[in-house]
Amino acid sequence: MKHSIAELVSSGIALIRKVSALLPPAPQLDWSQTLAATWQRDAGGRFVALDAIDPIDLDDLLQIDRQKAQIEANTAQFVAGYPANNALLWGARGTGKSSLIHALLNRYHHAGLRLVEVDKGALEGLGQLAAALRDAPQRFVIVCDDLSFEAEDPHFKQFKSALEGSVFARGNNVLIYATSNRRHLIPEHHQDNLEATRHGGEIHAGEAVEEKISLSDRFGLWLSFHPFRQDEYLAVAHHWLTRLAQEHGADCAWNEDARRAALQWALARGARSGRAAHHFARHWVGQALLEGSQAARGD
Repeated sequence: MKHSIAELVSSGIALIRKVSALLPPAPQLDWSQTLAATWQRDAGGRFVALDAIDPIDLDDLLQIDRQKAQIEANTAQFVAGYPANNALLWGARGTGKSSLIHALLNRYHHAGLRLVEVDKGALEGLGQLAAALRDAPQRFVIVCDDLSFEAEDPHFKQFKSALEGSVFARGNNVLIYATSNRRHLIPEHHQDNLEATRHGGEIHAGEAVEEKISLSDRFGLWLSFHPFRQDEYLAVAHHWLTRLAQEHGADCAWNEDARRAALQWALARGARSGRAAHHFARHWVGQALLEGSQAARGD
């Protein structure tokens, strides 16, 4: 009897799940010594500790003061055991969304905050993940970074179901912080808007739009991040150039040459963002250090 590829794949997945159920449970992490981990669905679900943690500090994140104040207040409530909201950080790339979450870990890990990174392929295990953390004394932020879905993506409904259910209800020790370039996490097409109707002078979105909005609407806190203005970008480039020069003892300072080069750097990449500013500062300081080293050797 011939079987379709879909049937074979389905049978293979079922077999893997049966075998995984027979495996011994993965060893639990010591969360008193582990600040961050990833959640992997293999072997029935397990945490894998992350050794390298971004040392970014909240004070290093400039030009996003409003977003920083709101997410920090929400996180402070959470680690204190008070009600707090799942948060969606959305907007332009490179504007500090992921760095902000890492900076919160560095600020609040002494108060019991921990991070667990989950990629889209492991979203179906959110319930299992939360159950594994339920008895831990720490407070866990589940990080879904650079999250987006296609229209028929099955992970869309899985994630929505998790946010709607009791897994992340008030009083739990788990929150979700998701970052995305899209406000509603899923593409919005012109055709969807054609379904809108008018009733009594009011415009009502069609079913397709309502479905796409429904997921992001499950987040209690929305934070929008927009491309930097030129002066904002230059302020961040100045900050990082000065910081890196001091750390590495580089003989370079923020001057008109650096300012002009920073603008050219952003123009070449088509973006004025904190990420671009940081990358420029690393280039500028590294170049100065290399030239100084070559001059000292007489190259």
